[in-house]
Amino acid sequence: MEIFWFIPTHGDGRYLGTREGARAVSYSYCKQIAQAADELGYSGVLLPTGKSCEDAWVVASSLIPVTERLKFLVAVRPGLISPTLAARMSATLDRFSNGRLLINVVAGGDPVELAGDGLFLSHDDRYALTDEFLEVWRKELEGESVDFAGEHIRIEGGKALYPSIQKPYPPLYFGGSSEAAMEVAAEHVDVYLTWGEPPQQVEEKINRMRKLAAAQGRTLRFGIRLHVIVRPTDEEAWTAANELIQHLDEETIASAQQIFARMDSEGQKRMAQLHAGDRSKLEISPNLWAGIGLVRGGAGTALVGSPDSVAARMKEYAELGIETFILSGYPHLEEAYRTAELLFPKLPLNHRDAGSHPSFISPFGEMIANNEIPGGEKLTAKR
Repeated sequence: MEIFWFIPTHGDGRYLGTREGARAVSYSYCKQIAQAADELGYSGVLLPTGKSCEDAWVVASSLIPVTERLKFLVAVRPGLISPTLAARMSATLDRFSNGRLLINVVAGGDPVELAGDGLFLSHDDRYALTDEFLEVWRKELEGESVDFAGEHIRIEGGKALYPSIQKPYPPLYFGGSSEAAMEVAAEHVDVYLTWGEPPQQVEEKINRMRKLAAAQGRTLRFGIRLHVIVRPTDEEAWTAANELIQHLDEETIASAQQIFARMDSEGQKRMAQLHAGDRSKLEISPNLWAGIGLVRGGAGTALVGSPDSVAARMKEYAELGIETFILSGYPHLEEAYRTAELLFPKLPLNHRDAGSHPSFISPFGEMIANNEIPGGEKLTAKR
């Protein structure tokens, strides 16, 4: 099991759907979150993409020099960038980060936003374009000179002259719940991602993807995108969940759901169906709460509970085949610490150890009376 965190470049705060408790997502704040994740032992961070976000490639490039081992999951957008340029950018960032780049393939799900970016293809045509994009991108990073004439992409003599560190290329992550998306994932990607649906639905997806990949002579790894609200007790965690949406009114929820309804993303439709905008039916599976999806697009569910409860649910997903958990919480800086401190000790993680300090220095907490390590030996007091 490996745990990623999230850089909230589209906004952060203590409550959803309100300016109350909001905070500016500046470079300094993003750097604090990235450095905390790096120090705490998270394997990587996801950077979101879209018009509501700071540009993921620029953000990743700025955060790589101030972190040491953290990997960055950054989106490529077929249709918004050529596969040849994307291959060159990927190779450069992978080399300059010493192999810390991961690629998140995002076809997009909001026709209105995509029109603003100049892309007017239908849902299935976008995935046909993505298929062509990934064929070119992969071949170029494998060192080939590419001539390609597809329905959507034409390339003559495309080549990435500088290779990536990771071979044959930085790993490809991909999330998509439609049949068209799954077909593309089966042929091209390394890690198939799902949003946080109930375990039975996740199991159905995984089984479907395994069959599709096997038909291509391939195997996949699997990951899940979830929020997390973990507290010392279940009661405290559910109180925190309710506080997160305490400023939401029905008008705000209805407005958000109306925007989601225009989207042609199958994954977004599945997220909306989990709660149908009804805040009285938000626990959709044990410890799985859909309150975030009332107003947040994309990943809309959270695991809520004590460390033992949340760990138990994560292990259930792991038994289905989930290896990578991409987590987040509001606000993201504090919750990065809380999640690592409360949850990591309960999980079978394959992470590197957090930090590089001698065990005497960290972690132990503050000295007791300038003389004792908490739970440890006494020292000679300094004068």
